[in-house]
Amino acid sequence: MFKLYIISIDMNIGLIGSGGREHALCQKLFESRSSKKIFCFPGNAGTADIATNIDVDILNFNKIYKLIKFHKIDIVIVGPEEPLVKGLVNFLNKKKVKVFGPNKYASKLEGSKAFMKNLCKANKIPTANFKICRSLRHVKNFLKISNFPIVVKADGLAAGKGVTICKNKKAVLNISDEIFKGKFKSSKKVVLEEFLKGEEASYFLVVDKNNFKFFGTAQDHKRVGEKDRGPNTGGMGAYSPALIINKEVEKKIIEKIVKPTLTALKKKKQPYKGILYVGLMIKNNEPYLIEYNVRMGDPECQVILPRLKTDLLSIIKNTINDNLKNIKIKWRKEKSMTIVLCSKGYPGKYKKNVRVNNLKDLKLKENSFIFHAGTKLFQNKIYSVGGRVLNITSIGNNLTKVRKDIIKIIKKINWKSGFFRKDIGWKIIN
Repeated sequence: MFKLYIISIDMNIGLIGSGGREHALCQKLFESRSSKKIFCFPGNAGTADIATNIDVDILNFNKIYKLIKFHKIDIVIVGPEEPLVKGLVNFLNKKKVKVFGPNKYASKLEGSKAFMKNLCKANKIPTANFKICRSLRHVKNFLKISNFPIVVKADGLAAGKGVTICKNKKAVLNISDEIFKGKFKSSKKVVLEEFLKGEEASYFLVVDKNNFKFFGTAQDHKRVGEKDRGPNTGGMGAYSPALIINKEVEKKIIEKIVKPTLTALKKKKQPYKGILYVGLMIKNNEPYLIEYNVRMGDPECQVILPRLKTDLLSIIKNTINDNLKNIKIKWRKEKSMTIVLCSKGYPGKYKKNVRVNNLKDLKLKENSFIFHAGTKLFQNKIYSVGGRVLNITSIGNNLTKVRKDIIKIIKKINWKSGFFRKDIGWKIIN
């Protein structure tokens, strides 16, 4: 006589992070057939509607592990870069916890600009000429043989604020000096780069030990002001797909950039696993690597995931188990855009704990979403706690109409303490 065992596929998910990217991930996981409960560490006011938020320091690995055990969490998904760079994946792997994201060594692709540039040099990956500097003397020597503008980068993580394009020697020396003196805790080195002129685009992959699969393209708007003017931010908006990445360019990205990188890590016995974000400059149909990120971009995640048709949790499980080859990832044909609603003053000083009204009463159409970024819930009211507060996303066949729909939603939110760019997608819409 045979016994029949019913195996539940319902899983408890732990999601690390609190931004717009994490709300977009949370929404897709919530829609998954095999997700049971989602716990966000610490989450935001948006994730609170579909998951359980737990207020915890995401760099306190022991505390996170205790919460994972207590809540019987089956899979952990790491949203932001800092826990990855600090080794959360290694820590959880040792504890036999299933986790989605690259290990500490592979995360140096984002955690150290110097590491990434040296890897490019050793593997003939097309990128801008560069110099790794440990003192102002090194900086001055590079300036003798360089043309302006020059890009100055902090070596370590800098929350999207570690890159400056400098038009003269004085600016290069001032910013380099600030970095050497500890402006960013993670950086004691400066990477100087030649300025590449072209069009920026982001190319995403999901990678396991043996294979990789395409995971979307997007173009982000980093500058705070319209027509891409003003200081850099973490991103003011994005759209997907990136039309500049045609089949010919994509083939070059894979052959010249992606494959040499993944092969180099395998040779070190540190294979990459998770989402790989390839930041590119495309000039005359030739891709150059600007940067790697070891997780989904923000706000690129908020335009890519709404276009994903395949169950996200299924993709993640297959990646963790090195079974990516067995899954076909399908996409919606429509285009997607997000506009970021920011606190006035961002990326400089801005007020925190400002009430955001009107969100609960908004009726959104089927293809529109509001992803919370810098928000918190207090006594059932929503408050802003970050520079980038909300991401308003919409999908459609025509980006001009999509943008108009998003702006209508922002006007209904009517948040007097916020501002946004009205020209996201201006290069392709015009």
